[in-house]
Amino acid sequence: MGFSQAFMFVKERSWSRFSLFAKMNSLIIVLFVPIIIVYTYSNNVTFDVVSKELQESNTKQLTFLSSQIDSRINQMMDFSVVFSRDPNVRKFNGLGIWEDRYDRMQTRFVIQEKMMLQSGLTDVWPSRYAVYSQQNKDVISNYDKPTGYDENYLIQNMSGKWTYSDDGTGASSSSKAFYWFHSDSIAPQGTLTGSDLVVEASFSSENIQNMLDTYKTGGQGDPFFYHKGETPILNRTADQKLTAELIGYLDKHSPDSSTQHVISLGHKNYLVSSVKSSYLEWYLVDVVPLDRILGPISVSRNLFYVSMLLLFVVGISASILLYQNVQRPIKKLIKGLRRVQRGDYSVRLHSEDHNEFSFLFYRFNDMSHQIQDLIENVFNEKIRAREATLKQLQAQINPHFLYNCLGFIINMAQMKDEEAVVSMAYNLSAYYRYTTRMERDTATLDDEVRLLVNYLDIQKLRNDRIEYHIDIPQEMLSYSIPRLLLQPIVENSVIHGVGKSYSSGEIRISGECSGGECRVYIDDDGPGLSPEQQEALNRKMREPLQEEMGCGLWNTNQRLIHQFGNHSALHFTESPLGGFRTEIVWEIPAQEEQPLPTNLQGDTANANDHC
Repeated sequence: MGFSQAFMFVKERSWSRFSLFAKMNSLIIVLFVPIIIVYTYSNNVTFDVVSKELQESNTKQLTFLSSQIDSRINQMMDFSVVFSRDPNVRKFNGLGIWEDRYDRMQTRFVIQEKMMLQSGLTDVWPSRYAVYSQQNKDVISNYDKPTGYDENYLIQNMSGKWTYSDDGTGASSSSKAFYWFHSDSIAPQGTLTGSDLVVEASFSSENIQNMLDTYKTGGQGDPFFYHKGETPILNRTADQKLTAELIGYLDKHSPDSSTQHVISLGHKNYLVSSVKSSYLEWYLVDVVPLDRILGPISVSRNLFYVSMLLLFVVGISASILLYQNVQRPIKKLIKGLRRVQRGDYSVRLHSEDHNEFSFLFYRFNDMSHQIQDLIENVFNEKIRAREATLKQLQAQINPHFLYNCLGFIINMAQMKDEEAVVSMAYNLSAYYRYTTRMERDTATLDDEVRLLVNYLDIQKLRNDRIEYHIDIPQEMLSYSIPRLLLQPIVENSVIHGVGKSYSSGEIRISGECSGGECRVYIDDDGPGLSPEQQEALNRKMREPLQEEMGCGLWNTNQRLIHQFGNHSALHFTESPLGGFRTEIVWEIPAQEEQPLPTNLQGDTANANDHC
């Protein structure tokens, strides 16, 4: 069985085991999820039913309490109307019909006795009455009034509605009571004619407290009587803090005639029910803590969830044990095999346990070690072959134009042009002095620029039309590049650009650094190439060397890639001069020195100035 077959076998077995591990976890989830969903649904239904029943029950009880209060208030109002027509009461408001003092005392006694009798019908709701005679400026009451007859007091309270206030003495809020005034006048209620008989019916806030206390003993809530802007009437065992928070909420959210909603106070939920009194225009409010009533349901639900969680943890724990003892070693083996497949043969697997997997790890390490030795031997051979290729590429570039230069020297010597011969010899000497230094494969950009000056001066001697300009920023001159990188490209511009143009012959060499890259542009004003030809040439630079393709530009592009990586390359476009542009791009090395500025132009006199 080969390596690839072994890898595929182990991979299939591992995926089979992984599938088993996933199936176990899926089975646990499939068992738990439906149970949790069904229970959650059942619990929510139970919770909703109990909550709805609680709300309906609370509303009914509160409505019944409100009707009891309204019934007692209605009884007081009916008595006041009937009492105002009593003969003795009318006699009290008569004009000079009392014959003697005894008769007057008897009339007052009868009126007070009737009011006391009406007030003492129930201990839960003691009522107070007073009869005011506007004609006699006198008042009779069944309770101790701190003040006598006060007509301003009557005028202020003759509104025809129940009012909540003190008795005109400015007493504290604890002594406030509800008052209602009835006049026997035929004039509209709320007005006095000067000789009216007014019956006052009132009851203390303690009556409301008694009703609230009775209601609280039979329920779960904390009721109180509320009217915005007034001090609320609380039951005698009310939670002061909770009531204060709830009153603050009600002041911002005025209740309707009959409302019921759930609010959150102090991180607890409360059911707030309110019923409006028909006569007093106050709200009977009850606060029921939902957590206290629905708490057992929530506790049961949480207990179930905890139990399910524990069962789930037990199932997952069993799955984790299976993962640690079986799945994890298999995953480690798969990871090692994948690294070997990617070419990392230095991977080694270790196991602290002594089981079947430790034997597999040992055999894997032995196999990986043998493969690594074989690969390293092959890799060393490839490195040596690559170095030989680089030397060969460089050797193909060096003697490219030697023969033409020697031919020029021979011709100039025959023509007795000593100055041209000397200039060519100096430039050619400097050029080959540089190109024959084979101890290093790289050189600074400054050295390469000086070589270009030698080369272009040689070409200028051969062709007077050639003009060149070199403008390289000083920060680029110290950068290291492959030797003879620029010369083949400039030579291409001379031969295929300037050489094919009869009107001009300009070559411009410029450079820039930005974005972590260096760019050198070599432009000529020759005929150039069409966009299709430029695209074809760019494409060939990315392909292997073909027989019909020239090796100069391709070799230069390969040397650039070998030196700086795949992000570096040659690129060909249309030149701003109208001809052909070659763009050399490479990444800026990490550590480079800054050179002195250089600005070279084509009017350089002799090659020895740049050697």
